[in-house]
Formats: sequence, structure tokens, C-alpha cells
Amino acid sequence: MFYFPAEYFLQVYSLPLIPEVKFQTDYFSEYPEQIRVGSDRTAISYTRKSGYYAIHYNNQPKTVAPGAILQLNDGAMSTTGYAYAVFPGEPNQSEQGKLSPVYTIEPNGSLAVPTGLVFIRFAEGVDVKSQHEAINRAGYEVVQILDYAPHTAWLRAQSGNIADAIAKIPQLEAIPKVENIEPQMLMERGLRQGR
Repeated sequence: MFYFPAEYFLQVYSLPLIPEVKFQTDYFSEYPEQIRVGSDRTAISYTRKSGYYAIHYNNQPKTVAPGAILQLNDGAMSTTGYAYAVFPGEPNQSEQGKLSPVYTIEPNGSLAVPTGLVFIRFAEGVDVKSQHEAINRAGYEVVQILDYAPHTAWLRAQSGNIADAIAKIPQLEAIPKVENIEPQMLMERGLRQGR
């Protein structure tokens, strides 16, 4: 029979020290994981894609930003006044410009970047100007009413925050006579086959 001192037993059979585990920060926790827009028949679903982020540049970059896997609106100013670049990985604090998550549109998986604008369409004959108060109570402001369709408009959150523009969509949907609401999501233009 062998006898071991207690200290030796504890050293041999103790669990090894576990290094401190650092969890990745969810930089975009204020954004929903999924955005579903449209009616049941025409519903579109966007899913937040981890491991990617977008930078919203206030001025058009002359060249593709280093490390970007996708640049949107190059060569033409967008309705928001920004150009967008999508990067793999996690953002760091030194990034210049607004940051946002990247979504994928289901089922094809194309990358989509939210701009902070939301399109609203009321029933035919209901003009957006008559709904200003309800839109403001929902936390939005009118950016542009479309001349050719006065029952439609582009909105932005009063806070100017992209996350608020997305999160408050249910408040817009609750306004009577709203027929459609959809956040503006920029995607890479696809070429049509067979033309």
C-alpha cells in the first residue's frame, strides 16, 4: 500500500487553473437580431450577421476603404448623404464614422446595411402631411414626402439613431391607415441573368 501526503494528492488531482475567459462584446446589442417587414404574403426577413460591421462615411471615400469586403453607393451620393463600407470582424474604437451592424436578407443571404431611413406608405388618399402628429408621437420625423405619391414618405428617428429607427417600427405600424413600412437596407446590386 502506498501513502501519499495530502499536499501531493491535491496538487496531482486538482483541476488546472482556467484562464480568464473574455466574451466578445456585442457592439450592436441595441439592434434587433431579426427584422421582419411586409405582410404575410410578401414578408422579408433580415437577420443580424455577427462577425461583420458597416461604417457609414459622411463623405464619399475616393477608393474602397482598406479591408472592406463591400462598398455601397460608390460614385453616387445616397439619400442619407453617406457612403457605406462593410468589414469582416469586430469594430474598434478608433473607427471614423457611424457604425452599424450588417444584416442578411433571407433566404439568399445577401448582405444588407441599415441606413436609418424608414419608408412609410399610407392608404391611397391619406396624405403624409395629415399624419405628421402621429408620426412624431411614434418617435420619427419626416425627411422627404414623395411628390408623385403624397401618401408616402421617408422618415428617420427623431434621435437620429439608426437603432431607434429600426426598433420603433411597431409604433409606426400602429398608426391607423398605414399600409406598409420598411427600413431602407442597402445591398449590393445584383446583375440579372439572361439579359
